[in-house]
Amino acid sequence: MKKLLFLCSQNRLRSPTAEAVFSEYEGLETDSAGLDHYAEVPVSTEALLWADIIFVMEKSHKQKLSQNFQPFLKNKRVICLDIPDEFEYMEPSLIELLKNKVLPLLGSY
Repeated sequence: MKKLLFLCSQNRLRSPTAEAVFSEYEGLETDSAGLDHYAEVPVSTEALLWADIIFVMEKSHKQKLSQNFQPFLKNKRVICLDIPDEFEYMEPSLIELLKNKVLPLLGSY
């Protein structure tokens, strides 16, 4: 079972979409959170420790994650998907983009 954590700024559009899409895949557990203090679900150290792979949507998210949570990122794969904040929740083009970027990184999908 691979545990995937998806992070964006506010945990309202991109990361919850990714969580929902990949939760449908057998062998994957998913969660999502936001890096801003006012996020719907702010990222926690528990979520970071739980995850096998952490996906961030933008380079700035990776920097913020490193600045604020460096001790909890040891031996963690943190992957930037380069997906801009221009999509709505569960927008078909966002779902397609997520699948095209994430599935090749997971291997057997």
